[in-house]
This record gives sequence, structure tokens and C-alpha cells, in this order.
Amino acid sequence: MLIELHIIQNFAPSNLNRSDTGSPKDCEFGGVRRARVSSQCFKRAMRDYFKADPLFATAHKDKLATRTKRLLDTVVAILREKGRDETEARRVVENALNGVKLTLKEDDKTQYLLFLGQQEIAAIADSCERYFADLLGVALPEAQSQNEQIRARRSSARDTKRAGKDAVPKEIRDAFEKALDGGKAADLALFGRMLADLPQKNIDAATQVAHAISTHKTGIEFDFYTAVDDIRSEDTEGADMLGTVEFNSACFYRYANIDIGQLQKNLDNDAELTRATIEAFIRAAIAAIPTGKQNSMAAQNPPSFVLAVVRESELWSLANAFVKPVRPTTESDVVETSIRRLDQYWQQLTTVYGDEQIKEKAYINLSGEDLPNLNGARVEGVKKLIETISAAVTCQLEGQTR
Repeated sequence: MLIELHIIQNFAPSNLNRSDTGSPKDCEFGGVRRARVSSQCFKRAMRDYFKADPLFATAHKDKLATRTKRLLDTVVAILREKGRDETEARRVVENALNGVKLTLKEDDKTQYLLFLGQQEIAAIADSCERYFADLLGVALPEAQSQNEQIRARRSSARDTKRAGKDAVPKEIRDAFEKALDGGKAADLALFGRMLADLPQKNIDAATQVAHAISTHKTGIEFDFYTAVDDIRSEDTEGADMLGTVEFNSACFYRYANIDIGQLQKNLDNDAELTRATIEAFIRAAIAAIPTGKQNSMAAQNPPSFVLAVVRESELWSLANAFVKPVRPTTESDVVETSIRRLDQYWQQLTTVYGDEQIKEKAYINLSGEDLPNLNGARVEGVKKLIETISAAVTCQLEGQTR
């Protein structure tokens, strides 16, 4: 079973997601330039929103993940709380990470960002505590000769990982690899992870999030700004600082989906946690807003339309509803026109491909307008939309567990 979210969201002048040159991201679609907010940008905002979600701030507060290169410092801090000496703890954790080929660079950070559940981090710390003496015994000597240091720097990363793995007993390596089980972290189960050196510990993402694209043609505008020094003499030479900031304003179509089966698998078939994760994902997708340039733009604009669909198969993005760019009319603004265009495209898809695979749908429309082709699926408010979708999912999950 699958869940889809289709969102129309209009942002005031903003620069929510910048390119390497500082410009708002864009792309070509339907032969014209469109404003774009990357999927990574929205996923980051959604992961941050999870931390404040009522379910995950209380009942499931240990069911979230952390993305970091600073695993060494994190685990050492836990061991210090257990009364371990910091110098010895650093040796132990470093050897443990080397044992599973998560080697550290000279700055004591891992080679790449690790996405780990809080329970996984706690399990790594527990394993370090359990095998503390053994891991301390395989630590490298404090001092190395100059030649040894040169040879160590010249050795390849592959050789370093192999040496670190071979130095740690297999029993201990197995214990640490067992700790990397995903920790039933909701955001990790949704967005997945890749560990290049431990491919067996990769987790397939249960969700897909599309790049948000504007339903209409857009361009880039420039804000020329000046700033004046508050503490200065009577000179009148002009501004003490000046520059430009690029921005745009766009109505976006956003699309995301969840593979409930994959999510349930990633969460170790925990039906309650699966339901909670789905509800939190919908809330986050609706409420989370990227933070780029918000202090100077304050584009805090919630969605104008959200359609949630529960289906058995055949995922549908509705982006092609906007291949022909939307234009406002004297009777309808760009948001209203985009919503009606989406409704018309939905009717085209269901006419051609059928709607037998669709088990439930619900939408909210800020204008309160009923859309003819969505067949009376309008509900009042986000809470009711989530309740409707959650009820359909619950029936499916309960059917699987009988």
C-alpha cells in the first residue's frame, strides 16, 4: 500500500533554497524556466520538524536519528558520563569504529556523514563499555616514530580500513555491526541511508520526495540593499555597506509518497510506530518550511491545498498538470488556477487509467471550494485529513497482522 501527497503552496518573495551562486534554484519544465526547491531542502526541513512533533517529542522521543560526522565525540561523551577517562574512551571508540571500517580523518570526524538512530548510537556506546578493556588493548601506541607517521599518512584509506578491521576481534566487530540495525528511527526508516563501507547496513528509503517546481513561469529578481554604521561621525559619504540579494516568488507543486510496506519493514514491523510515523510525516510535509533567507524574507506561507491519497499501486505524480504554465486570470489567481488545473488532470488520469487501485483520498482547500473531479473528498482541516488517511492505513495494517 502507498500514500501520496500532492501540495500546492504559494510563497511570497523569498530565496528558500540557494544554488552555489546564491541564486534561488530553478529548472526548465514544459519549455520554460520554473522556480525550484530541491527535495533535499524540504526533507531537511521535515526532519527538523519531526523533532518537535507531538508524538516524537513524547511517546517516541528515542525513535529519531542524527546525521553527523562527529560520532566519535558523541560516543565519548556518553562514556564519560559512565565514568570513563576521556583519553582512554577516545582510543576505545576510535578502535571500535575502525573495526567496522568507519574510519576517522585527522580531525576526528568520519569520512562521510552517518545517519544513525539514537538507539543505534546508544547501542554503540554500550558495546564500547562492554568491550572497553579489549578495545583499549588494541589501541595504537601513544608515540610513533616520524617514519611510522609518514608511512601511516601515505597508506591508502582501504589499507587503513583493512588494518583497523583486522586489529579488532571478530566477536567485537559482530557486536558493533549488530548495533547498526536502524534503531527503529522514524526519520531514518523514511529517508533511508547508505553506508559505503557497510553496504549490508544500508536502509532503503520508504519515501520519495520530488523537487518542488512552480506551476508557472518565473524569473529572478534582485533586492539592492544598503546599511549604515550606527556609530559614526557627521560624515555624509553614504552607505557603509551595500549589495544585492536574489529572490523570486512562486506557487509550487510538491509531491511525495510513502511505501507503507517498506516503512513497516524498516521499523521492524512495529504497526503502532508505523502509524505514528505516517501521521508525523504528513504533518511535517504540510507544516515544514525551508529556512533559507527567512530572517530577511519571512516567507512563512502554509499550503493552500493538500491532497492525500491511499492506493494499492501505480504511483502518480501530478506535475504534468502544469506542463503548460499556469497564468492568473481576472476571475482566478495563480493559486486557484493551479488547484483547478490539478483537479482537471486528476480527472484525466482516472478516466484513462481507472481508480480501482485508490482506496482513500482526502483534500483540504484553503478557499473552501469543492473540486468536482475529486468526488466529495474535501475535509475540514489538517487534523481530519490525517485521521482519514490514518484510518485507511490502520485497516491495512490490521489486516496484515491477522
